[in-house]
Amino acid sequence: MDCIFCKIASKLIKAELVDETGDLVVIKDASPQAPVHLLVIPKKHYTSILDCATDTRLMGEMAAAAVRAATRAGIDASGFRIAVNTNDEGGQTVFHLHMHVLGGRQLTGRLG
Repeated sequence: MDCIFCKIASKLIKAELVDETGDLVVIKDASPQAPVHLLVIPKKHYTSILDCATDTRLMGEMAAAAVRAATRAGIDASGFRIAVNTNDEGGQTVFHLHMHVLGGRQLTGRLG
């Protein structure tokens, strides 16, 4: 198992856990790009969203976990961004599906 997110999900590597369900974990990003930067990570390895886009149950659970995490972090009312980077040109650097939840300040800048 070389995947860092697989190791985090199976608790072989420590991370700051925010939430956990049977299928996913939510952690604080180790290199945050905003005051609040959380990652929603499925426990099962999917290289990218392309590998499970038809799994509407998992996609819904990930979205619900992202909103729940934003609410718990207190950024739901002020606003937040959810992002999924896919493959090299999409900015994906860890090839295990994950959702970014960013907030805690005015998010500016162009995407792309």
